[in-house]
Amino acid sequence: MGSVGRSHRKGISLIELAERFPDEAAAEKWFESLYWPDGEMCCLRCGSVNAYRVKSGKPMPYRCRDCKRYFSLKTGSAMEASNLPLRKWAWAIYLSATSLKGVSAMKLHRDLKISYQAAWFMFHRIREGLAAEAAELDRFAGDIEVDEGYFGGRRENKPLAIRRTLSGRGPVDMAKVVAVKDRKTKRIKAVVVDSVDKATVHPLVESSRQKGAKVYTDEARVYEGLADRESVKHSVGEYVDGMAHVNGVESFWSMMKRGYHGTFHHVSWKHLQRYVYEFAGRHNIRDMDTIDQMAHIAAGMVGKRLLFRELTFNEEAEATA
Repeated sequence: MGSVGRSHRKGISLIELAERFPDEAAAEKWFESLYWPDGEMCCLRCGSVNAYRVKSGKPMPYRCRDCKRYFSLKTGSAMEASNLPLRKWAWAIYLSATSLKGVSAMKLHRDLKISYQAAWFMFHRIREGLAAEAAELDRFAGDIEVDEGYFGGRRENKPLAIRRTLSGRGPVDMAKVVAVKDRKTKRIKAVVVDSVDKATVHPLVESSRQKGAKVYTDEARVYEGLADRESVKHSVGEYVDGMAHVNGVESFWSMMKRGYHGTFHHVSWKHLQRYVYEFAGRHNIRDMDTIDQMAHIAAGMVGKRLLFRELTFNEEAEATA
């Protein structure tokens, strides 16, 4: 699943997707090829290769002779305990991989003819697969760009009762995200933070770059004191000064904010990091062939069990952006 040039990336049309997954058996075969690429079946619970297919398919399609337990292709992944067919999971993964501005749960509900609640839960599970790509990045290989983004409604558009509770100036009441982009690999990692201050941002920057790598920022005071830093002054209309610019990160913000405002309209602060991982993860695999993107997401869902109650617990008490 190595990266290739964007001009050579092979996409999949909806017609081709329907031909590739015409029925549940085709979807099962595809997931089997991901989990057992050499054709040797292993238990998705204990890892034993002493597993076999259950002829009746009940209570599950496979059984392990060592741990004596049944399992399915959803076992051990974010899909576990889902009653939705694997074919619909494959379609949803495709939509998530190919929709640059994201897909709303309402659209998935209509396209796959599943309940809105099932669609909402399904996409959060798929985000676990994209999070695996975006959350596990360590130190980047090259010079980096750093910039902060703010998400949430404008203060002047909030109800008067809420505006009266807000203190300070600027985006103090908005959700804050810091993004770092590696200029060498073009990969992004982005993190929701409680505060955009030096105590928060500087450790994030230093943990993201190799010793001696340059960091490019705008003129915000939070970046002052960083070693090997070059910056541009947006306040006076300067956006590029030689190699100094943050255009790569701002391109990422542009895409995410289009999705935030145009697709999702509002996002619970409780779940914002999941959406950030979604956009960063999709950005990082954008040069892969579509089928490889799908495989990458499905592989990232392994070991990421997610319960509905974990997503909805006390959600009504959460502020919304």
